[in-house]
Amino acid sequence: YKKARELNCDIYHFHDPELIPIALKLKRNGKKVIFDIHENIALQILNKEYIPKFLRKITSNLYRNYEIKKLKNFDALILAENSYYEYYKLLNKKIEIVLNMPDADALNSFYSEKRIKNEIFYIGGISNNRGFEMYIKALKILKNRVSDIFMHLIGPYKIDLIKKTNLDDIKKAVKLYGSIPLIEALKYSTNSKVGISILKPIENYKESYSTKIFEYMAIGLPVVTSKFKLYSEIVDKNNCGICVDPENPDEIAKAIEFIMTHPKKAKEMGQNGRKLIEKKYNWSIEERKLNIIYSSLVQR
Repeated sequence: YKKARELNCDIYHFHDPELIPIALKLKRNGKKVIFDIHENIALQILNKEYIPKFLRKITSNLYRNYEIKKLKNFDALILAENSYYEYYKLLNKKIEIVLNMPDADALNSFYSEKRIKNEIFYIGGISNNRGFEMYIKALKILKNRVSDIFMHLIGPYKIDLIKKTNLDDIKKAVKLYGSIPLIEALKYSTNSKVGISILKPIENYKESYSTKIFEYMAIGLPVVTSKFKLYSEIVDKNNCGICVDPENPDEIAKAIEFIMTHPKKAKEMGQNGRKLIEKKYNWSIEERKLNIIYSSLVQR
């Protein structure tokens, strides 16, 4: 709190739940404070693997009650998903939806229409809830159809997850890099033909955009993702890739193989994705909303 106070900012913008007490202490001392909700945390708790199952519902309810009491005291709430509005609309008088979209200009150098290797690119947290088990099963299927198949898996993971997974058949077809900054990681996407994001049908995932999907689209990479209504309305509707059953490795493998073996259609998917990012889903549009909120608070 002391360091935050010393900054003497016009507005303090928080998104970590553990910092809510500090944020509200600043508020009580006359500062303008915003809370930025990137995850529906109460729902997310229900699927946290590190929390014992019998405690998840109790913990979720406790956090929800905490939100109800505390979030009304902020000067504004920012929601990173459209679907969060119904859940949070009664908790504060000033709410704005600012989607977490990519900076298209910053990713220009990674845009490509000439993708020449049978590679799959993934960046993000690595867990079974985020598709790891399905990726491995799909790779084992594809290995028999596409001899030079290879997958880049970039992001944090737990060693126990890898130890529990049999990679013997495909150890030369996959590489786990760990955490790498986005711009450095995207270098591995240059020749990849597919960008993948397979989330399990967990309620919080079904209602939240996967930012990596938009990053893939921004660099012209065809997408293979979960067949959720939210995703289908973007990916299928605009022909940017293929939505699949997230629990069916055969369907996932077929979608990847289709993109890899139909270069003209893959190129069209990549072009469509980039056009959609430039037109609608980019940070320059979302940033304007954020600046309007800042301006309104400063003028109070």
